[in-house]
Amino acid sequence: MQIVLINAGKRFSREWIFRNLHYTFLPEKKYAITGPNGSGKSTLLQILSGALMLNEGRGEWRLNNSIIEADNVHSYISIAAPYFELIEEMTAKEFLIFHSSFKKFIHNFSAETILQEAGLSNAINKQIRFFSSGMKQRLKLAQAIFSDAPVILLDEPCTNLDISGFDLYYKWIETYCTGRLLIVSSNDKNEYSFCNEEINLQQYKFSKSPV
Repeated sequence: MQIVLINAGKRFSREWIFRNLHYTFLPEKKYAITGPNGSGKSTLLQILSGALMLNEGRGEWRLNNSIIEADNVHSYISIAAPYFELIEEMTAKEFLIFHSSFKKFIHNFSAETILQEAGLSNAINKQIRFFSSGMKQRLKLAQAIFSDAPVILLDEPCTNLDISGFDLYYKWIETYCTGRLLIVSSNDKNEYSFCNEEINLQQYKFSKSPV
């Protein structure tokens, strides 16, 4: 799958987050969206997911040279981000089974297999509200990376992870993200050191005069 931004710009009120952004995200490559806090990394990631609209320019999502309709983009994209909440009244197993009703898991993995991969087997029937912040982050990453989607979007993916969590993250990237378009939003080099290309949003702050 390919995502193309053409003369893309996004603003909130009269403040432009970025402007005049031309970029093509190619299949099977890994990209990092970087910049200091408040530079618009998360905003751009939500635009790439189809959750936010541009104020100028346009975005296109293409699969096998065909344009995907905006209403269907979500079917091809899986995302993990701090602002996407888990359903804390559910157990970890219930949450993954519920999620799989919208997007199947790769390799026909079961919820039990994924939780074992995530080191959460002992918490399989525990309500998510009793999870530590690190356990919640592992679950967020698991639901995104193990979803059968050609595009994976990760926003600050290692938030609250300890050293073993970082190791697990690298393992999943290498093992399960090959052959898919992966875009990581972060200002921490450790979270995107494996990426092929870097888009620094600071370069698109003043590319046009303000309106």
